[in-house]
Amino acid sequence: MTADVTVRRADRADVPAILEIYNEAVVNTTASYDLAPVSLESRLTWFDHKQQAGWPVLVAEQEGRVVAWATYGPYRDKAGYAGTVEHSVYVHAGGRGGGIGRALMAALLADARERSLHVMLGVIDAENAASIRFHENFGFVVVGRLSQVGRKFDRWLDTVYMQLMLQTEAPTTSLR
Repeated sequence: MTADVTVRRADRADVPAILEIYNEAVVNTTASYDLAPVSLESRLTWFDHKQQAGWPVLVAEQEGRVVAWATYGPYRDKAGYAGTVEHSVYVHAGGRGGGIGRALMAALLADARERSLHVMLGVIDAENAASIRFHENFGFVVVGRLSQVGRKFDRWLDTVYMQLMLQTEAPTTSLR
């Protein structure tokens, strides 16, 4: 873990920083398939919904500044999927690859395990090799690929589904 990073639960006052990190990724990367920046109002609504539903939103602070955030929530809105969650981790552009994301992911996984959740999924742009490696380092495995399901920057994009079994040992095979 990066020595000067503090991971904590987010509060509503963190939402502008969360928004700034997210919108940078929207505009410059395929980490999100949103095509345009989202508004502060929509991100506040998102945050309030997460809080009301009891889903975690975590932030990483460095030198008193929010530099990353992470969350998870329901994979599908059906009772049979209650033990499965999908997560997101976003790190500010200048901090990627420096251990901030690892600190957040470790805290996110600990929270999910405390809640006795069964599976955590990540849906990742198939060309994002750094994110795929990041997830593999936590034991996630590629379990599926969807071809040309998204479109951004004037090209079709594939996604990979990565899965981590939270309460049992991880699967030993990968479809990658």
